Amino acid sequence: MKNNLLVLTLIVGCWAASPVVAQSKKATPDPVARYDAYIQQAVRDWKVPGLTVTVVKDGKVLLKKGYGVRVSGKPEPVDSQTLFAMASTTKAMTAACLGMMVDEGKLNWDDPVTDYLPDFQLYDPAVTRELRVRDLLIHNTGVGNADVFWAAMKIPSDEILRRMRYVKPSYSLRAGFIYQNIMYLAAGKVLEKVSGMSWDKFIRTRIFEPLNMRRTKALFGEVTDANRAKPHVEVNDTVRLVDSKLEEGLVDVVGPAGSVWTCPDDVTAWMQCMLDSGRYQGKTLLKPATWAELFKPQTFVTDAEFYPTQLLTKPVWKTYGLGWFQQDYRGHRINFHTGSLTGMIAIHGQLPDQKLAVYVQGNLDHAELRHALMFRAFDEFALGLDHDWSTDFQKLYGGFKQKAKLGERKADSTRVLNTNPSLPLAAYVGSYVSPVYGKVDVTLRQGKLYVSINEIMTGFIDHWHYDTFRLVYDQFWYGKDPVSFVLNTQGKSATVKAFGLEFTKADLTTHHPDH
Repeated sequence: MKNNLLVLTLIVGCWAASPVVAQSKKATPDPVARYDAYIQQAVRDWKVPGLTVTVVKDGKVLLKKGYGVRVSGKPEPVDSQTLFAMASTTKAMTAACLGMMVDEGKLNWDDPVTDYLPDFQLYDPAVTRELRVRDLLIHNTGVGNADVFWAAMKIPSDEILRRMRYVKPSYSLRAGFIYQNIMYLAAGKVLEKVSGMSWDKFIRTRIFEPLNMRRTKALFGEVTDANRAKPHVEVNDTVRLVDSKLEEGLVDVVGPAGSVWTCPDDVTAWMQCMLDSGRYQGKTLLKPATWAELFKPQTFVTDAEFYPTQLLTKPVWKTYGLGWFQQDYRGHRINFHTGSLTGMIAIHGQLPDQKLAVYVQGNLDHAELRHALMFRAFDEFALGLDHDWSTDFQKLYGGFKQKAKLGERKADSTRVLNTNPSLPLAAYVGSYVSPVYGKVDVTLRQGKLYVSINEIMTGFIDHWHYDTFRLVYDQFWYGKDPVSFVLNTQGKSATVKAFGLEFTKADLTTHHPDH
C-alpha cells in the first residue's frame, strides 16, 4: 500500500480526466450574487432552520453570511458571528497542533504512541507496540467505531482510553479504514504530553490567538453566548428542536475529535491559513513541509467508509490525509471534511490549486446540502461550470430515506404476533452491567418496563415478541431500538442486549463496570 500511495501522491494533484460531466459556462457577471441566491433556495429546499456559508479565494473573503434563524420558530437571525459546532472539522486543527510539535522537534509523525502514552493499550499487543502517532490521525488502526464510550457513557477521557484495550479489532492494523473518533482523543493526549499543556489550552494559544479567532471556543462547555445556533432534527418530515445540552456537552470529553465551536467572522482566518502554507497575515503556524504533510494522502478510503456523494461525483480515487478526506473532482484534487453532532453539521472544503475554500455550518441533523454547497462553490468560483448539486443530492439522500423506511417496515413484518414474554415483567427488573460499556437499569414504571442506559439514554420498552422489546427513547432524536433479554439455565433473566452490546445482570456476575 505504501508504494501505491507514493505513486498516488505524485498524481493526485494533476489527474487528467474526470467522469463528472461539466455543464455549460455561465454568462451572469456576478458569481457571488448567483451563489448567494443558490444558497437561499437550497436552505428552503432542505428545510434547514439556520446556516452559515463562508468562501475565501486568493486570500480574499468572497462571501461570509448567515441564513435563516438560530432556533426554528424564533426570530433571532443567523449572522456572521453566530456560533455553530465545528464537530469533526476540528480534527484538522488537532492534526495541525501536532504538526507544530513536529516543527519544534518534540515529536515525529512515526514515533511509537507508547513513547508518549506508555499505558495506552489496544486489544492486540502487537498493534499496541506498532502503533505510530500518524496512525492516530488516519483511521487505520484496525479498531472499529467505539463512540459509545463518549456518546452513551459518562466517563473521563483517561478512562475512555483505558477501555480501548477491551475493544476487539475489526481488521488488521493499516489493512483498512474505519472512521475513529477516539484515536483523536489519544492524539490530543500525545499533544498534552509533549507540549506540557492541555489540548484545549494549546489550541487556544497556538491557533485561536494567532489567527485572532476571538469568538471561537475549544469546548462546548465554554459556549455561553446567546448568539449560537441550536440543534434540530427532522422527525416524520417535521423539523424539531433538540434539547441536547447533555449530549453536546459529552463531546468535550473527546474534544480533539470535534468539540470546537466557531463562526464565519473567525473561521475565515483558519481557512486562509490552511490554503496558504500555514501562514496568515505575516504569521506562520507551520513550516511548509509540515503543512504539506497534512494534505499528503496517507491511506486509501474504502467505498463503504466514504460519502454517498461518490455515487454522483464518481471520484477515481479516495484518500485520507491528516484530518482531511480527499478525492478527485473535475480533474482537480479536493481536500474536505464534514462534521456531525446531533442536530448540527459542518463541512470544510478546499480546491487547493485554485486557492479556494468553502466552509458551511448548519443546525439541522445531517443536512447534506453541505456537500451541494461545497461542490457548487468549486464550480462557481473556480471552474466556471453550472451544476445543480442541491437537487441531485436531495434525490440521492431522499432515496436513502425511502430505503430506510422500507427497511423499517420489513423489520416490522418479522414480528411474531400473539407471543408473550417468558417471565412476568417484574422478573426482568434489575441492573445489568458490562465491564466495558457501563450499566443498563431496568425498572417498572406505570406497569411497564423502563430502561436507563448509563443515565444518558432512557425510555419505556414495549413488548415486541418473545423476550424482545422495543425501546422508544425519551430523547426522541434517537428513535427506536430493539432490546432483548436472554434467560440462563435457571430460567432467570441473565443478559440484556441493546444496540449490539451485552450487559449481564449484576447479581449474576462479579464484574463491575468500573473495574
